[in-house]
Amino acid sequence: MDAYTSFAAVYDLFMDNIPYEAWSRYIIGLLRQQGIRDGLVLELGCGTGSMTELLAAAGYDMIGVDSSEEMLELAVEKRAQSGRDILYLLQDMREFELYGTVRAVISVCDSINYITEEEDLLQVFRLVNNYLDPGGIFLFDLNTCYKYEVLLGECTIAENREDGSFIWENDYDPETQINTYDLTLFLREKEGLYRKYQETHFQRAYSLERIGELLREAGMEPLGFYEAFTEQEPGKESERVYVLAREKGKKASKEMKKGEAKC
Repeated sequence: MDAYTSFAAVYDLFMDNIPYEAWSRYIIGLLRQQGIRDGLVLELGCGTGSMTELLAAAGYDMIGVDSSEEMLELAVEKRAQSGRDILYLLQDMREFELYGTVRAVISVCDSINYITEEEDLLQVFRLVNNYLDPGGIFLFDLNTCYKYEVLLGECTIAENREDGSFIWENDYDPETQINTYDLTLFLREKEGLYRKYQETHFQRAYSLERIGELLREAGMEPLGFYEAFTEQEPGKESERVYVLAREKGKKASKEMKKGEAKC
């Protein structure tokens, strides 16, 4: 089954422990350090739009891309409530298309780990590079090899709520570096009964060295690998890492340079 179909309906319920506002402040801080305080920003794997909304509130013109129709339906509902001008596109990040370039691309909540083939990840990086402005910024996070190997591994996570419960069983294969999530959901129906749903998700662990190589092959320059929510280098027991890279192959057009000179 495709990821985030049944789970989409209760995604925000079970992810209410994620401090999106704190995460957004960290992301905005890194973007501003690179001179990106406004303009078009693309979020890959935007899900229900929680981070997209926060970045739009901070003054960025947001585009959100996700391959789950169910998740985007929830994002559109949030957009209707906030009234913010956000463009959502139902696209696979491995083959997304835009009408023009953007100042930055971001991807959070380990969306990049869902790309389980190296050639597909390289294609994602090439597309990002293609749609970035000259010198544009790519910022994304990753679950680390340590997290899959040591912390998730054979771990089972369960949570029970009044409106639903889930059992999340992990199985990590160190040879393929693939972590398989078997997700069982029990969602409360209107009549008070619970319906059972099952999904299977796959994520892959990538070494930071390999991520750097793929970014360079795609035409980008890695600028930094950070322990999540810090500007420090990750350690051996880091669970989540942020990667900052820059487009370096394009040259600004004469018109763009003239515009910059006027600023």
